[in-house]
Formats: sequence, C-alpha cells, structure tokens
Amino acid sequence: MNYLQAILIAIVEGLTEYLPVSSTAHMIFTSSFFGIQEDDFVKLFQVSIQFGAILAVVVLYWKKFFDFSKINFYIKLACAVIPALVLGKIFDDKIDAILGNPIPIAIVLILGGIVLLFIDNQFKNPTIIHEEDITIKKAITIGFWQCLAMMPGTSRSAASIIGGMQQGLDRKTAAEFSFFLAVPTMLAVTTYSLFLKTYEVSQLKGYELLTQSSNNLKMFLIGNVVAFIVAVIAIKFFIEIIKKFGFKPWGYYRIVAGILLLAYFSLNK
Repeated sequence: MNYLQAILIAIVEGLTEYLPVSSTAHMIFTSSFFGIQEDDFVKLFQVSIQFGAILAVVVLYWKKFFDFSKINFYIKLACAVIPALVLGKIFDDKIDAILGNPIPIAIVLILGGIVLLFIDNQFKNPTIIHEEDITIKKAITIGFWQCLAMMPGTSRSAASIIGGMQQGLDRKTAAEFSFFLAVPTMLAVTTYSLFLKTYEVSQLKGYELLTQSSNNLKMFLIGNVVAFIVAVIAIKFFIEIIKKFGFKPWGYYRIVAGILLLAYFSLNK
C-alpha cells in the first residue's frame, strides 16, 4: 500500500464511519478495486484509522464529552459498550474469516438497504428527544443492537441508530447517541488491534507492525488525520440529511452499491 492508497482508504473511512452504509465494507471494496494487497498492515490500518474518526465526534461534541458534572452520560456509554466488548472478543476469528470474502458482505449491504427503506415507518412516535432521558437499560439495549454490526456490511451506525429508534429515541437523538457510543467502541477496537491482537501472517502485535518501518507509521498518522477531517464533514452532512429525509436515501444507496459490488466481485472471482 502506498501513500495515495492510504489516503483514499482514510477518506472512505471518514465518509462512511458514521453513515449507515458500513465503513468496513467500503474500505474492503476500495482496497480490492485499487488492487491493494491485503497484508497484516493493511488490516491493521483499516481498523486503526477509526481513531481519527473517533476524534471527530469528540471535537464536534466536546461540550458533551468534557462536561464532567454529568456522570450519568459516561455511565450510559460504559454500559452500552459492554456487549460489543464481550461478543467482539468471542467472535473475533469468525469476523476475520468473513472479512476475507467480499461477496457475503455485498449481500448484507443490499439486505441492510432494504431494511432502511422501511425503518422510518416503523418508529413514528418517539418518546425521547434528549440524550439525558435515555436510561441505562435503554443504553444497554442499544449496545446489543450495535453488536449486529459484527457481521461486516451491516453498519455499526445503522444498527445502533435503529436500536435507538426501537427504544423510543427520535432520529436525531438516536443518531447522536450512535456517534457518542462509537467513541468507546472504536477506541476499544483500536486499542485491541494495536496492543493485544496478534496478526496471523506476521505473528506481530499491531504496534510492532506500525514501528516495523517509518512508512507504516507515517501512513498511520496521515490516515488518521485525513479520516478525522473527512469525518467532521460527514457527521454534519448526515445529521442534516437524516432530519430532512430519514433513512431512505441511504437505503437506496446501499442497494445500488451492493448490487454493483456483487456483480463486480462475482465477475472477478
């Protein structure tokens, strides 16, 4: 992977991390389309640049994250992230196996798009319009919904937003809580990938892969900066779209993208 390819993947990550379209699927498809060899460093890079996207939420909602007088906010996020930490560790190997096959990911992309076409009609009477009204029980339930995204192509954002709406949150509040929940979730995933996970081919930890060469470390830093900048723009864009049009535009996008990608990978199998 060269610097230009790293920047392209980072742009894709920043654009799609908080949209209900599956950032993982888009990064895999981008890598395949540009002929990027999927070695251990590429796998690490695709996960670790999520750190930049995390910072975008913290910066945009800094008043929320640094208001230490509201301890319940942190407790809710801590409780909501537990299901993903536990189930993610249990199914880590199975998730890695699916990531190597883009065809089922494209199919899930299509199926998720169909769900988004109808989701607005299912939750028409929200009862919660402020994050402060989300109970710990509801936060944990949303955390379990988020775990549906362990199937690559599902979209962590879509799963947690739908979970929030199912729990009575309006679209905007559900989207924002999904952004908040992404911070501890993606921070845990990035930390695990860098310091705890041993990569199959090289048998190295993530931080060892980064320090293996100066190019790896530079691409890591550049990728996170690019992902941060693009994610800031994407979050603002998504909030406005979801308030005006709901989820249908994203549903149509997923279906069209999934069909095109399914055809592409079927023909180039």
